[in-house]
Amino acid sequence: MQKCKNCNEQFSWNKIYKSLWLNYMPIKCSECKTTQKITILGRFTFVSLTILPMLIFGYFLPPFGNILATLGIGISILILGSLLAPFFITYKASL
Repeated sequence: MQKCKNCNEQFSWNKIYKSLWLNYMPIKCSECKTTQKITILGRFTFVSLTILPMLIFGYFLPPFGNILATLGIGISILILGSLLAPFFITYKASL
């Protein structure tokens, strides 16, 4: 899990998750009040864990003839990827 670059305070999973879904909103450290912004690599990581697997599954690997089953599994992949994303996202201190 990501830590503050100044004081090594660990950010909560909930704080990072909200930041990702609210247009990559910066995170403010609760200890030292430093603002941390998501890096470009962090944004690519989020997309590659959520949207990309869902699209690959939906377009290239649909095992079902039923569109609702394929859509349901694709959305499940999106949710699973978004729940795992806060463990892999990187932030940097902003000026």
